[in-house]
Amino acid sequence: MIEAVSLTDDVVLRLATEQDAEAMLRAYVRNRDHLRPWEPSRPDEFYTRRGQARRLEHVLAQQAEGRAVPWVLADGDEIVGRMTLNNIVRGPWLSADLGYWTDARYTGRGLATKAVAEVCRMADEDMSLHRIAAGTLLHNAASQSVLLKCGFEAYGVAPRYLEIDGKWQDHRLFQRILNDRPAL
Repeated sequence: MIEAVSLTDDVVLRLATEQDAEAMLRAYVRNRDHLRPWEPSRPDEFYTRRGQARRLEHVLAQQAEGRAVPWVLADGDEIVGRMTLNNIVRGPWLSADLGYWTDARYTGRGLATKAVAEVCRMADEDMSLHRIAAGTLLHNAASQSVLLKCGFEAYGVAPRYLEIDGKWQDHRLFQRILNDRPAL
């Protein structure tokens, strides 16, 4: 069972809920400039309560189908980061893609590293996944450092992999093999 985990005295990693729409909106508005270089271009509706409610509804539906798990980093009532396992595939693959970000006010504190480590632990112990993949922009040294500290290894570069900040950009690809248990 996936439970909330204390990352620091103030910040908790917990599953996202429908009730997080307003706090998620505040977090994205507060971090709009901070996240712009690292994320896809966002339509105006993204920065509305309705837009965040729709995004949460969508990812929670994927969670109910076993295809995603969304977490938030919460400091009291404020969301200060997000972790998501997407594209969860069962069968012989037993893999997922990891995406994450941390609030500009909380960078440099090791929160992303602690949260990624916990997500990996839960993916292994609670979800029985074999592998987690992640991609970063080639110049995103901070995110690459987080992944390397958490046991990920770089395995290639994908040219024009994702549209980030209005242009198709190359990404360095990482993976972490969680275990070698047989797929059941």
